[in-house]
Amino acid sequence: MKVLVTGAAGFIGSHLCDKLIADGNTVVGLDNFDPFYSAEIKRKNLAGCFENERFSLVEGDIRDGGCLESVFSENKFDIVVHLAARAGVRGSIEEPLSYQDVNVNGTMTLLEAVKAAGVKKFVFASSSSVYGNNKKIPFAEIDNVDFPISPYAASKKAGELICHVYHHLYEIDVMCLRLFTVYGPRQRPDLAISKFTRLILAGEEVPMFGDGSMARDFTYIDDIISGILAAMEACSGYKIFNLGESRPYRLDNLISELERVLNKKAIIKRLPVPSCEVKQTYADIVRAQTKLGYQPQTRLPEGLKNFVSWLTEGAKSSEQ
Repeated sequence: MKVLVTGAAGFIGSHLCDKLIADGNTVVGLDNFDPFYSAEIKRKNLAGCFENERFSLVEGDIRDGGCLESVFSENKFDIVVHLAARAGVRGSIEEPLSYQDVNVNGTMTLLEAVKAAGVKKFVFASSSSVYGNNKKIPFAEIDNVDFPISPYAASKKAGELICHVYHHLYEIDVMCLRLFTVYGPRQRPDLAISKFTRLILAGEEVPMFGDGSMARDFTYIDDIISGILAAMEACSGYKIFNLGESRPYRLDNLISELERVLNKKAIIKRLPVPSCEVKQTYADIVRAQTKLGYQPQTRLPEGLKNFVSWLTEGAKSSEQ
C-alpha cells in the first residue's frame, strides 16, 4: 500500500510513518516544518524513516495547490492520512485567521487534489475539542457539536463538514477521527505532559489552571496509532470515531502522578482558567471498539513512565 501522510514530521505523524513502514508500506510524508516549534525536533522525529528506502519526504504546504498537484502526479496513492494542521486551542485565540487558513482552506485544497487524482480513501484527524463544553458525559459521536469554544475547535468541525461534502459529491470514503489529548514520546513541547515534566525537572513553576479539577482523557500514542491503522483498514463511507482512553484524569492528579514518576515535587502556580479551555474531555469509545476493534492498552501511569524514560534518555544523549 502507498500512503500519503500530511504532517508527517509531527508527533503523531512521525509515529504513524514509523509503523506504516515497519508494516511494509510505502510512505510519502508531506510537511511544511511550520515554525510553531523547532524544525530540528521534527527532523529528529523522522530519523528512523529517513533510513528506509520506502519513505520519502516532501517539504511543502497543504495550501499549495501546485505542490500537491506535483506530489499526486508523481505517486499513485491508495489512501491519504491528513494529520497536518495548526494545532493548539490557545494559539488559535491569538492567530484565528492563520488557523482558519491552514485547517480549513488547507484541508479543502488537499481534498481537491485527492479528487483530481482519483484517490478514494481519506482519513482526517479531527479533535475532541469539537465537543466544546459538552454536558453529556462521556462524549459520543452522535452528540451535538454545534458549540465549539475556540477557533481551533471550529476549524476542526469545519474540516469534518468539508470531508462530508467530498464524500457526498465525489464518493471519497472518509474516516474522521476525533483524537483525545495524545501523549507519549515525541509529544509537542507545548503540550501539558511534556511542558510540565520539563518544568518539574528544572525546578520551575508549573502553571495549573483553576483548582485542578479540569480533566482530560489522556491517550497514549501507541493506542492512537493502532486506532488510525484500524480506521485506514476499515475506511468506507463517511464515519466519525472517537479515539481516546476513556479514563479522564484531573489536572491536579496528573501533576501528582508526574511527581511520583519523577520523584520530585512540583512548584504549582495557580492561574485563572482561559475561556477557550473546556472543563473536561471524556471519550465514549464504544463505536470504535465495535467497528474498528479499537482497544487502548496503555494506562496513564505506564504511559508517563514511558514518556519520562524517552525524555531523560534523549537528554543524556544530547549531553554526550
